Amino acid sequence: MDTHSSAVPPLLPPGAVDPAADTGADLADDLAPDTGRRFDRATTVRFGAGFLLFGLLWIIGLMTISAVLLPQRLKDIGISSPETLLGSINAVTAVVSLVSNLVFGNFSDRTRSPLGRRTPWVVGGGLLGGAAMLSMGVVDSAALITLVYCVAMVGLNMMLAPAVAVLSDRVPGRLRGTMSAFYGTGLSVGAPLGTLVGAALITSGLTGFVLGGVLMAVSAIVAVVLWPRERPPAGLPTAPATLKDVLVSFRPPRRAPDFYKAFTGRLFMLVSYQMISAYQLYIVQDHLGQSTARSAATLATMSVITLVVSLVGSLVSGPVSDLIGRRKLPVVLSSALFAVGIAMPWVWPTPGGMFAYAAIAGLGYGVYTSVDQALNVDVLPNQADAGKDLGILNLSTTAGQTVGPLITSSLVVATGGYGLVFPVAIVTALLGAFAITRIRSVR
Repeated sequence: MDTHSSAVPPLLPPGAVDPAADTGADLADDLAPDTGRRFDRATTVRFGAGFLLFGLLWIIGLMTISAVLLPQRLKDIGISSPETLLGSINAVTAVVSLVSNLVFGNFSDRTRSPLGRRTPWVVGGGLLGGAAMLSMGVVDSAALITLVYCVAMVGLNMMLAPAVAVLSDRVPGRLRGTMSAFYGTGLSVGAPLGTLVGAALITSGLTGFVLGGVLMAVSAIVAVVLWPRERPPAGLPTAPATLKDVLVSFRPPRRAPDFYKAFTGRLFMLVSYQMISAYQLYIVQDHLGQSTARSAATLATMSVITLVVSLVGSLVSGPVSDLIGRRKLPVVLSSALFAVGIAMPWVWPTPGGMFAYAAIAGLGYGVYTSVDQALNVDVLPNQADAGKDLGILNLSTTAGQTVGPLITSSLVVATGGYGLVFPVAIVTALLGAFAITRIRSVR
């Protein structure tokens, strides 16, 4: 997007290429927005490795604690109904995450520091989140655990919102799919690894919490060290700092229809995903009629299948999206593939149907998560507000994670089974795909 309204040509950094001097196809898409230079191989490798390790480390740290050690901690301190408390904690922290992602994305947009707009928040958030995650192994009351976990989510989102905005600030359009794929691959691999690490350290006391906290803090350090140093935002005007200006700055973008179509597409896809994934255990036990022991074995096999196919899908789809210059097509096709996967246990209510779901839907979701983030960056109406606007788009993720399970539980209560859950989830995924097809500003 050309942000220079004046007829005077912009002053480019030494060695940069003036996009206006080229009459070929969209040379600006090959240039880094912050420097005006093309990425060389070393820069591409540094950003790719940074996004990969950043996603891998923080998600391992989080999942080690949230998926295993936190639920066990609630039992260890004598909570009478740990399942109920864990649900309440997750609900509270979901709201905290939603608000803090938006707030710190906006604050990073408005930051004018010698270290850049994003770097101070990425490092500060990683350190705060890591310290809070570690502290959860020390506090021994339900109230304190809830409070400290909320602080951890504030730190995590203080780190995540500015880090994702780096895609918009510093990565050329033609490489955003690839960088999004590196980040998505780190998350796809790290989530199951974190669960395995937590299971291995479930009786280790404080050790697992220390490891989880350290990994979250280190993820921020690794990212800013591997990424080329962020430049001070010298070319940006100072953001007004009055209370009114700050409040106005949170206003959603106006006259940006494609932005809201992308929001709608992600919302429907996340609702569909959560309708099934949040209830996999119950689907295997109640819809398939498996015992506790057999259902555990089925879920373990599904996890391995999902890990493999999502890894392949996320690694391949981002570079392919960049190569063909398309964002909508991979997102739409992956949503349709996900819908096909959901149909498997509906028409084939056996372990084989669940394995087919894991393979087909897992591949679709791996492709989706890889390219959707790049699509979201491409539809941003104003690069200067990237942190805040990406935070608004992330509201669709939180809303989907909340609404999806509610729809499933309501349908199960109303019908006494899961027969209607699958077709509703399929239609929801396809509605998300349809919303993406209506985007006009991105191919």
